[in-house]
Amino acid sequence: MSLSLAPSGVSRFARWRLALALLVLAPLLSACGVNNVPTLEERAKASWGEVQNQYQRRADLIPNLVETVKGYAAQERDVLVAVTEARAKATQTTITADQLTDPAAVQRFQTAQEELGGALSRLLVTVERYPDLKSNANFLALQSQLEGTENRIAVARRDYIEAVQAYNTELRTIPGRWIAGILYPDSKPMQVFEANTGAATPPPVSFNR
Repeated sequence: MSLSLAPSGVSRFARWRLALALLVLAPLLSACGVNNVPTLEERAKASWGEVQNQYQRRADLIPNLVETVKGYAAQERDVLVAVTEARAKATQTTITADQLTDPAAVQRFQTAQEELGGALSRLLVTVERYPDLKSNANFLALQSQLEGTENRIAVARRDYIEAVQAYNTELRTIPGRWIAGILYPDSKPMQVFEANTGAATPPPVSFNR
C-alpha cells in the first residue's frame, strides 16, 4: 500500500505554511511601509474634514452678524445682500473627500469660499462708519468668534496642505510608488489647497480706532 496525504491533510499543511509565511513577512512588510499609503490618505482626508468644519463654523456665524449689522446699518443693503448671497453659494458648493483628486472640484470650492471671505471683509470695513454698532455687545461677541474662526481656518488649511504633500510624496517616491501600484492601484494624488496670494491671512476683524 502506498502512502499518500489525504486532501484534508494537504489543505491543513498548506494553511500552516501560509500562516507561518505571514508571521515571518508581517514585520518585513510593516517595516517597508506597506501601510503608509492608506494611512497618509486617511490623514489627508481627516485634515480636509477639519477645513470644512471651520468653513462651516464661519458660515454659521454670518447670519447673526448680518442681522446685527442690519439693526444699526440697514442702509448698507448692497453689502449685506452680497454677504448673504456669497454665503449661500459657499454652503452649496460642497466637496467630498473622494473628490480631492479632482482639480476642478477643489477649485470651485476654493473660489466660493474666497468670494465669501471677500464679501465678509467688505462688510467689516463698512462697520467702521457706525460707532454704536462697534460697541454693541452682541457684535463684539461675534467679532471675537469670527476672529477665532478665521485663525482656525488658516491652521486647518495649513494642516491639510502638509497632509496632502506627505501623501502625494509617498505615491511618487519609492517604495511607496511600487506599493501603491501593487496594493492600492486606485490611490491617486490629491489636490493641494492653493490659496491665492494673501488668502491665508485672516481678514482684519479689529474694530477699534
